[in-house]
Amino acid sequence: MNASSSSETSAAVQHHRRRLRKVRRWLVVVLVCVVMLGLLGLTAVRRDAASLLQPESLLELLIWFGSVLVVLVALAGVYSVMVDFVFWEGWMNGLPDPSRLFTADEEASGRHQHYVVYLDGIHQSEESHPPRVSDFLGCLEESIAEDTMLVKGIEAYTITNAGLRSTTFAGWLWQRLFALQEHHPNGLVRFICAFCVQANNVIKVGISSDRRYGPVMNYELALKIARRLDAIGFRPHQASRIILVGYSGGGEMAIGTAEILQQLCRVRVQVITICGVFSGNGELESVNDVAMVVGSQDPVAAFGRIAYPGRLSFLPLSNWNCWQRHHSLQRYMIEGMSHNGSSGPFSTAFRGAVVEAICRELERSLLSPPQRIPH
Repeated sequence: MNASSSSETSAAVQHHRRRLRKVRRWLVVVLVCVVMLGLLGLTAVRRDAASLLQPESLLELLIWFGSVLVVLVALAGVYSVMVDFVFWEGWMNGLPDPSRLFTADEEASGRHQHYVVYLDGIHQSEESHPPRVSDFLGCLEESIAEDTMLVKGIEAYTITNAGLRSTTFAGWLWQRLFALQEHHPNGLVRFICAFCVQANNVIKVGISSDRRYGPVMNYELALKIARRLDAIGFRPHQASRIILVGYSGGGEMAIGTAEILQQLCRVRVQVITICGVFSGNGELESVNDVAMVVGSQDPVAAFGRIAYPGRLSFLPLSNWNCWQRHHSLQRYMIEGMSHNGSSGPFSTAFRGAVVEAICRELERSLLSPPQRIPH
């Protein structure tokens, strides 16, 4: 039996070695083919370099470049949709049980009654915020009352408590894109990498606004925010309200999540958008307070209203228009403010005015009548 077993083991080892040799041969063949094709391509490029400068060739190059961008956007869209449903179906340790939220130390009490949760725009790629946004949040934190906590660092465009570079399945891809975006000497490569990050986040905003798939992603984001609140000591029995402050595309994420978060946390939720780009498709039936901080020179937010027809007055049955018939929308117009950059809400020129508008809304909404939280 021992001899037979030994011979079987030896045969299996020999068979495995033969397979490895065959794989190595194929790898060598593939590498040789790749090198030959690369040399041929280099020769062709050198030969045709002069013709690339012709107008017809430049037009063809632009068309090719545009086609590549369309493919990249499509791939980013497929990734954005699939990763949400992979998480939903339990392939990433499943959805946490919301019934277990806020169960630890239920009798404990803290000094915070109001929680301001900041959701950044589509430029966000990780938990930390860019310097201008960090300065703005620091100014806001100094201006709010002592019983109010500012919650920052929530990545609104991933489903786990991490930035894109830490996602389970594609973290290696995003890390590579960020490295190329920051350090590659070719400006075109840096642009394409930055474009991919922006495309992923824009598509997330689009999914959030969709009536079919939006509820799935909005629930995941609401659960993510609730878990963060649970971790920092939020307790429904002592808290008065949660305020979602969303900048640009973060406004859509805030409106899409507000009602779900209200049910999870069992306290009043209100929304403040800053230069918000949102659809108005979100369910706001039980949300009483929504305010908009807008700039008079903001073309992006103005285009968002056109891009999402549900906010236009000629569709009276849309969610947004139905909500406005029963509630009062607060608008804080800031003259001269644009969407971003040196004239945006985070610039030194307008940062103070935006913070003042938010604080005014926080004080005004304190006087709102109590609302019934649906269960």
